[in-house]
Amino acid sequence: MLKLLRFSSTKFTIFSRLMLGNIVVLLIATGVSAYAIFQLDHIRRITHKIILVHNVLIDLDKDMTGALLSEIRYEKKFALLQDPALYEAFLASKRDFEKSLNEALVLANSTAVKDALGRIQELNRAYGILFEEDVSSLKEGRRLPRKGRVREKERIVNEVMNELAQLKALIQQSIIRKIERLDEAGSKARAVAMVITVIALLFGIALSIRITRSITQPLSLVKNKTREIAKGTFEADLDISSPPEIGELAGAFNSMCMKLKEVDRMKSDFYSLMSHELRTPLTSIREGTNMFLEGLGGEITDRQRELMVIIAEESSRLIDLVNRLLDLSKMEAGLLTFNFSTVDLSLLITQSVREVAPFAAAKNIRIESDIEETSPTPADAERILQVLRNLIGNALKFTPSGGTVRVAVRGTGKEVKVSVTDTGPGIPETEIDVVFEKFRQASHASSLGTGLGLAIVRHIVQAHGGRVWVESEVGRGSSFSFVLPA
Repeated sequence: MLKLLRFSSTKFTIFSRLMLGNIVVLLIATGVSAYAIFQLDHIRRITHKIILVHNVLIDLDKDMTGALLSEIRYEKKFALLQDPALYEAFLASKRDFEKSLNEALVLANSTAVKDALGRIQELNRAYGILFEEDVSSLKEGRRLPRKGRVREKERIVNEVMNELAQLKALIQQSIIRKIERLDEAGSKARAVAMVITVIALLFGIALSIRITRSITQPLSLVKNKTREIAKGTFEADLDISSPPEIGELAGAFNSMCMKLKEVDRMKSDFYSLMSHELRTPLTSIREGTNMFLEGLGGEITDRQRELMVIIAEESSRLIDLVNRLLDLSKMEAGLLTFNFSTVDLSLLITQSVREVAPFAAAKNIRIESDIEETSPTPADAERILQVLRNLIGNALKFTPSGGTVRVAVRGTGKEVKVSVTDTGPGIPETEIDVVFEKFRQASHASSLGTGLGLAIVRHIVQAHGGRVWVESEVGRGSSFSFVLPA
């Protein structure tokens, strides 16, 4: 039965596992029912013997006692009156006695009962012979021998009555023994049935758990793999021992991951290539525009200057986008180099706040700094500045006029925590998990955003051995935090 619990083999389909489990449970139930039927049949046989044998024997014992008393009564009356009718009545009682005796001999199922019935038969036959001798003497006109013959008859009658009483006692003892066997069989059947039921219940539960786990565990692995795919991890490493149906599904997942990984690589290569190809002409356009603005290409009108300024600004924005794409492609490919040194995060935060101060003043947003003295942190100063600029820039972008942006740094044991909190519209709970993914923005974000800033933040922080997260409540602002090892 233990082998039935081993469902790790991939040969069993889900259907076969469920069917096998149901069959095992049905076999257990059938076994319990068969045992119960066997015990009930045993009890029925004992009860049958009590009702159809022992009770009948007791009735026959009563009939023999009654017939014997009738014989005695008719024998004594005949001895006094010598009436032939009394003789016939004696013979009828004797026949009744012998009939009951023969029926008892047929039903007798023990040696003791048969021996008792045999003795009763011999004694009754002896009593009948004595009576027939008396009848013959009377017919021949001879007088009956009185004292000796009477005592002999009385002795035989007493012995017959004693044997009948012993026969009744034997039958009653047999009934008592069978009732005890009934009680013993019932108690045994109840105990065995309880043990079998408990074992069957535990085995059924264990079997059900094993079958369920053999199906749900691989499904759980597939579910976790689906979450990894949703987060952008396309490793084809789903190797599970499962039913064939789920094994085929796992194989399909691995094939899908390989294709998605290839597509993601092609996409990254495309972004990297396009970024490289775009940066040079965009730089040329920006520098050429600046040359026109500086008057190196001749005099330009005010209207032309306005257009040139717009072209220069848009070129700078496109170059910044291209640089971000290049940085993200290098980070995903593991090619971006970091220059680690011991830095003071408070100085980097002060520098970042100073850089965005004019933009905050233009939007009428107050910037607050809450900086504690912390341990020096191993980091790439320029990349951490990039993280701070992205987080503070986002906070300023989404904070309305008159709002507040608060930048804080705290030392937490072996880590340094930096948080940027705004009083903007907040992020819906359903979108918190996607804001750090590339090309993904919250629903309230401006359509002019690229969705790359927070993705770059995450890559840089993780490359420093830290972690980044966001806490937000709609209508009450957001707080972006990251920690770095101190």
